[in-house]
Amino acid sequence: MTKHYPAPTARTASIPGGKSGSPIVAIVGRPNVGKSTLFNRLARARIAIVHDEPGVTRDRKYADTSAFGKPYTVIDTGGFDPSDEDPMKAGIATHVRAAIKEADAIVFVTDATTPLTDADHAAVKLLRSSGKPVFYAANKADSPQADAEAFELYRAGVDRVFCVSALHGRGIGDLEAALLETLPDTSVDEDADDESAPPRIALIGRPNAGKSSLLNRILGEDRVLVDHRPGTTRDAIDALVEREGKRYVFIDTAGIRRKSKVAKEGSTVESLSVHSAIRGIERAHVVVLMCDPVEGVAEQDAKIMGLAEERGRAMIVVLNKSDLLSKADRVKAEATAREKLSFVPYVPIVHTSAKTGRGVNDLFATLDKVRASFFQRVSTGALNRFFEQVIELKPPPTMGAKSPRLYYVTQAEVAPPTFIAMTNWPDAIHFSYRRFVTNQLREHFGFEGVPVRVHYKARRRRTLEEAPAAAGAGGGRGARSSRGGRPSKG
Repeated sequence: MTKHYPAPTARTASIPGGKSGSPIVAIVGRPNVGKSTLFNRLARARIAIVHDEPGVTRDRKYADTSAFGKPYTVIDTGGFDPSDEDPMKAGIATHVRAAIKEADAIVFVTDATTPLTDADHAAVKLLRSSGKPVFYAANKADSPQADAEAFELYRAGVDRVFCVSALHGRGIGDLEAALLETLPDTSVDEDADDESAPPRIALIGRPNAGKSSLLNRILGEDRVLVDHRPGTTRDAIDALVEREGKRYVFIDTAGIRRKSKVAKEGSTVESLSVHSAIRGIERAHVVVLMCDPVEGVAEQDAKIMGLAEERGRAMIVVLNKSDLLSKADRVKAEATAREKLSFVPYVPIVHTSAKTGRGVNDLFATLDKVRASFFQRVSTGALNRFFEQVIELKPPPTMGAKSPRLYYVTQAEVAPPTFIAMTNWPDAIHFSYRRFVTNQLREHFGFEGVPVRVHYKARRRRTLEEAPAAAGAGGGRGARSSRGGRPSKG
C-alpha cells in the first residue's frame, strides 16, 4: 500500500523528507504578486522560480525551514484567480484549495502597489471560510512611503496588514514572529544522515514523457498538474510517499528540451525550469529517466541521462506507456533504448504504464536495489583480494618504456562508489585498462545502476630516512604490494 504525505518535512529547505510533524504555512494569492519570492525568502533558499511573467508557479511546492529556532514547512502555490475559465487555471485553483486544507496557517499575499482585484476579494472570502489563521501580507512595500497604499486591505475587513518586501526582506521578521505564535508546537528529531534518510528519486526526461502522470499514479491523487500540453511542470516538485513501511521522496522535474530550442524561443522561464530540473538531479540519490517508447528513445534522452551520469547519480530508465505496446514492440523498444544509451549499459530498464499502474512494483524493487548500490561500501581487504585476481588475469599493459603496477586499492567514498588505486605510473594506465578495471569492479561487487569512479594516484616514494624501517619487508608484484612490501624494481 502506498501512502502520500502531503508535506515533506525535512529541516533542510532543498532536501525534504527527513522529518514529520512540522507545522505547515501556505502562501496564496492571485498571479504575479510575489508569492514565490516570499516563499524563497521564508525558505531561505532559491527554490521556486521567480519571474515577472504571471502564472510561472503552477504546482504547489514545499520547503522546510525554521525561524527563531522553530521549524515549519512552507508551501508555494499557483496564482489563484477563480474568474479565469482556462482549464489549466482551474487545476491551479484546485491545488490552492488543497494547500489551504492541509495548512496550519495561511499567508495571503497582495500587491501593495496596485488596487485590490476581484480575485483578491474572492480569495479573502475563501480564506475566511477556511477557519484557519490568515495573515495578510501586502508585498512590494519597499519603503515606509509605500505602506499607505497597502492599507486598502483594511477595507476588506482585515484586522492586521503586514507591509513587506519579499525581495528586500523588509517586514519579514514581524510576519514570521506573528506566524510562529499561532503554529502548533511539535517535537522534531534531528536529521538522519544522508544514507539513512528516505531515498530521493528525481523523475527526469523530455516534455510530456509521463513524469507527472507516473508520480500521480504512485501517489494515488492528482498531486502534480497534468495536461496534454507539454511543459506543464515548471518547478521541481517534491512529494513524500510511504510504501510498505518505507519512505521515498519523489522529485518531479520539468521536461528538458534541446538547448538550441530553448535558446531560439528565448523563454527565460523555461531556461530557469531546466536549471531547476538539474538541481533536482543533483540532490537525488536515484535519477529515473522517463522515456516514451512509442515515439522512441531519442538523442535528447541520451543527453539528459548524461547529466545524471556526470553528476554521479544512480540511474534507472523507465519506458512508460507500455500498455500501448505489444510484447514484441516492448522488446524492440528496449533494444533501441540500449543502443541510444550505450554509454551506460549498466543501467536497468523498467517497463511501466502510468495509466494502468503496470510495472510500478518492479520500479520500486529496482529503486531499492540501485540505491543500495549507490551507498555500497566494500572493505579494503575484499578489494585487494579481488585486485590480486584481476592482475593475475590481466596485468596492466606496458606503455612505451613505462611498466605500470597496481599496489593496492581502497574505497574513498560512496554515493557514488569511488575508489583510489595506488600505482607507480598513473599516466601510464591506458584508458582501456581503466574501463576493464571499472567493469570488473561492477561485475564482481554488483554495482548495478550506478557509475563507479576509480582514481589512479602515484604512491609516494620512500625517503632515505624511511628506507631502514622497511628493510625487512618482503617484495611482491601487483596488489600483493599492499601488504607492506616494496615493489620489485623493473
